[in-house]
Amino acid sequence: MKRFYERIAPVVGIRLVHDTPERVRFTDGVGSFSFVHGDEPTEHVHLAFGAGDRATVDEFHRVATSTGYEDNGAPGERAEYHAGYYGAFVLDPGGHNVEAVFHDR
Repeated sequence: MKRFYERIAPVVGIRLVHDTPERVRFTDGVGSFSFVHGDEPTEHVHLAFGAGDRATVDEFHRVATSTGYEDNGAPGERAEYHAGYYGAFVLDPGGHNVEAVFHDR
């Protein structure tokens, strides 16, 4: 997990701030999320990172998929969410849906 998030970190504006065998934590300086070693993995997680423009969404998808992570939705408009919703999706190593999204309103 850590390697995936380290790869996308510079694109989506997060950084690793805690790294032990029991826990890794990433932050954008406002919020944070952690992966904690445990017996029961969390399932069906969706993480969405806000992007400042469409180019950032495109770069997120390019970086993730070019390093071998699975595409779960190429960059594009998602009008079913709202006008101007531009997002891309990939699966992290745990199968969690990870998104970069630009809200062009």
